[in-house]
Amino acid sequence: MLIVDDNEDAAQSLALLVRSWGHEAVVATDGPSAISVAEKFTPQTALLDIGMPGMNGYQLARHFRAAPRYADLHLVAMTGFGREEDRKAALAAGFDIHLVKPVGIEQLEALLVNGSVTRAPDS
Repeated sequence: MLIVDDNEDAAQSLALLVRSWGHEAVVATDGPSAISVAEKFTPQTALLDIGMPGMNGYQLARHFRAAPRYADLHLVAMTGFGREEDRKAALAAGFDIHLVKPVGIEQLEALLVNGSVTRAPDS
Protein backbone atom coordinates (compact mmCIF):
# COMPACT_ATOMS: atom_id res chain seq x y z
CA MET A 1 0.00 0.00 0.00
CA LEU A 2 1.24 3.47 -0.86
CA ILE A 3 0.24 6.33 1.45
CA VAL A 4 0.81 9.86 0.15
CA ASP A 5 0.17 12.92 2.31
CA ASP A 6 2.17 16.11 2.79
CA ASN A 7 1.37 15.86 6.52
CA GLU A 8 4.10 13.37 7.38
CA ASP A 9 2.81 12.68 10.90
CA ALA A 10 -0.63 11.81 9.54
CA ALA A 11 0.87 9.62 6.82
CA GLN A 12 3.12 7.75 9.25
CA SER A 13 0.23 7.22 11.68
CA LEU A 14 -1.94 5.86 8.89
CA ALA A 15 0.90 3.56 7.82
CA LEU A 16 1.18 2.17 11.35
CA LEU A 17 -2.54 1.49 11.38
CA VAL A 18 -2.65 -0.33 8.05
CA ARG A 19 0.46 -2.32 8.98
CA SER A 20 -1.40 -3.49 12.10
CA TRP A 21 -3.98 -4.97 9.70
CA GLY A 22 -1.26 -6.94 7.91
CA HIS A 23 -0.58 -4.66 4.94
CA GLU A 24 2.81 -3.51 3.77
CA ALA A 25 2.73 0.29 3.78
CA VAL A 26 5.16 2.78 2.27
CA VAL A 27 4.86 6.53 2.84
CA ALA A 28 5.61 9.42 0.49
CA THR A 29 5.03 13.09 1.31
CA ASP A 30 4.66 14.49 -2.20
CA GLY A 31 3.74 13.45 -5.73
CA PRO A 32 7.23 13.04 -7.22
CA SER A 33 8.35 10.95 -4.21
CA ALA A 34 5.23 8.80 -4.59
CA ILE A 35 6.07 8.11 -8.23
CA SER A 36 9.62 7.17 -7.29
CA VAL A 37 8.45 4.87 -4.48
CA ALA A 38 5.81 3.22 -6.69
CA GLU A 39 8.46 2.44 -9.32
CA LYS A 40 10.38 0.37 -6.76
CA PHE A 41 7.37 -1.72 -5.79
CA THR A 42 3.96 -1.96 -7.38
CA PRO A 43 1.34 -1.15 -4.76
CA GLN A 44 -2.12 -2.66 -4.96
CA THR A 45 -3.74 0.34 -3.27
CA ALA A 46 -2.73 3.97 -2.92
CA LEU A 47 -4.25 6.33 -0.35
CA LEU A 48 -3.65 9.82 -1.71
CA ASP A 49 -4.21 13.24 -0.24
CA ILE A 50 -5.44 15.69 -2.86
CA GLY A 51 -4.36 19.06 -1.44
CA MET A 52 -0.59 18.75 -1.70
CA PRO A 53 1.79 21.47 -2.91
CA GLY A 54 3.45 21.02 -6.27
CA MET A 55 1.92 17.89 -7.75
CA ASN A 56 -1.53 17.51 -6.20
CA GLY A 57 -3.45 14.28 -5.76
CA TYR A 58 -5.49 14.77 -8.94
CA GLN A 59 -2.28 15.06 -10.98
CA LEU A 60 -0.79 12.06 -9.23
CA ALA A 61 -3.90 9.97 -9.89
CA ARG A 62 -3.82 10.93 -13.58
CA HIS A 63 -0.14 9.94 -13.72
CA PHE A 64 -0.91 6.50 -12.30
CA ARG A 65 -3.94 6.00 -14.56
CA ALA A 66 -1.86 6.86 -17.65
CA ALA A 67 0.74 4.16 -16.91
CA PRO A 68 -0.24 0.61 -17.93
CA ARG A 69 1.86 -0.81 -15.08
CA TYR A 70 -0.67 0.66 -12.61
CA ALA A 71 -3.81 -0.54 -14.39
CA ASP A 72 -4.90 -2.58 -11.35
CA LEU A 73 -3.94 0.04 -8.76
CA HIS A 74 -6.84 1.01 -6.52
CA LEU A 75 -6.75 4.76 -5.91
CA VAL A 76 -8.40 6.13 -2.79
CA ALA A 77 -8.64 9.88 -2.24
CA MET A 78 -8.40 10.80 1.43
CA THR A 79 -8.95 14.52 1.51
CA GLY A 80 -10.44 17.47 3.29
CA PHE A 81 -12.15 18.46 0.03
CA GLY A 82 -15.66 17.18 0.60
CA ARG A 83 -17.99 19.03 -1.74
CA GLU A 84 -19.87 17.15 -4.45
CA GLU A 85 -17.74 18.83 -7.14
CA ASP A 86 -14.61 17.62 -5.30
CA ARG A 87 -15.93 14.05 -5.38
CA LYS A 88 -16.68 14.34 -9.10
CA ALA A 89 -13.23 15.81 -9.78
CA ALA A 90 -11.60 12.94 -7.89
CA LEU A 91 -13.51 10.31 -9.84
CA ALA A 92 -12.76 12.12 -13.11
CA ALA A 93 -9.03 12.12 -12.24
CA GLY A 94 -9.14 8.35 -11.86
CA PHE A 95 -9.77 7.75 -8.18
CA ASP A 96 -11.87 4.70 -7.36
CA ILE A 97 -13.12 6.08 -4.06
CA HIS A 98 -13.33 9.55 -2.51
CA LEU A 99 -13.17 9.71 1.30
CA VAL A 100 -13.44 12.92 3.30
CA LYS A 101 -11.13 13.44 6.28
CA PRO A 102 -11.32 12.61 9.02
CA VAL A 103 -11.91 9.04 7.88
CA GLY A 104 -13.16 6.73 10.60
CA ILE A 105 -11.06 3.69 11.48
CA GLU A 106 -14.06 1.40 10.94
CA GLN A 107 -14.68 2.87 7.49
CA LEU A 108 -11.04 2.49 6.50
CA GLU A 109 -10.84 -1.02 7.91
CA ALA A 110 -13.96 -2.06 6.00
CA LEU A 111 -12.45 -0.64 2.85
CA LEU A 112 -8.98 -2.17 3.20
CA VAL A 113 -9.32 -5.28 5.32
CA ASN A 114 -12.61 -6.53 3.96
CA GLY A 115 -11.44 -5.98 0.40
CA SER A 116 -14.16 -3.56 -0.63
CA VAL A 117 -11.80 -1.33 -2.64
CA THR A 118 -13.43 -1.39 -6.05
CA ARG A 119 -13.60 0.98 -8.99
CA ALA A 120 -16.35 3.54 -8.71
CA PRO A 121 -19.09 3.62 -11.34
CA ASP A 122 -18.80 6.39 -13.93
CA SER A 123 -21.83 8.21 -12.57
